[in-house]
Amino acid sequence: MMLDELRLLLGHTEPQVSRADYATAIVDENVLGKPTRKARELTLRYLSALYSLDTTNPIFRALRRLWPLSEAAQPMLALAAALARDPLLRATQDFILGQPIGAAVSREAVERFLAQAYPDRFSPASLKSFAQNVAGTWTAAGLLSGHRNKTRSQPLAHPESVTLLLFLGYLGGRTGQRLFSSEWTNLLGGSPDELEALTNSASHRGLLVFMNAGGVKEVRFPGYLSPEEERIRQEVSHVV
Repeated sequence: MMLDELRLLLGHTEPQVSRADYATAIVDENVLGKPTRKARELTLRYLSALYSLDTTNPIFRALRRLWPLSEAAQPMLALAAALARDPLLRATQDFILGQPIGAAVSREAVERFLAQAYPDRFSPASLKSFAQNVAGTWTAAGLLSGHRNKTRSQPLAHPESVTLLLFLGYLGGRTGQRLFSSEWTNLLGGSPDELEALTNSASHRGLLVFMNAGGVKEVRFPGYLSPEEERIRQEVSHVV
């Protein structure tokens, strides 16, 4: 998920800049320290594919809003945004989450999963490379641990990352209690009480609005969506 590059880029640029400004920073100013112009252009392409780098995109806008608030939350923020945009990465989510905490997760196991999920799509070399990249992404986010020998681990959760995960569920049409049992919040693997406590913390910090009365939960995201985006979200929610 190119976490180091994303950190450098967002640390160098202001939150309100345009996609063209990100391109200038990467390609012309070389803020990421790439050795050639071709490498800079490829980096721009990859980062744009993963994160959009465009504040007209509500997911990137939310990422940009939450990013500077907690460095510790950044790996999960990056993972969530990348999963929302990269179907190949997202296809590995159930495989990773299906491994028990503490279980060994070898590169070969990831390769076998990908080969079965996408028969004849990858050459042996590209399959190995992609499996390594997938394992590196899940490791950076805290769901795997170890350098050569990976094991399934419990990621750390923070109010900022919980906010983005709930927001992604909200964009998909979920509301209320259903937000707390989506494929997004499942990434954290914590108990319902822990998730609710983190949501409360996020609410107290002004990251979202959370109300819980008599077991009826309501989560709102003031300022995250334009009126037109909210209208589209509500239309989606009627068919989910």
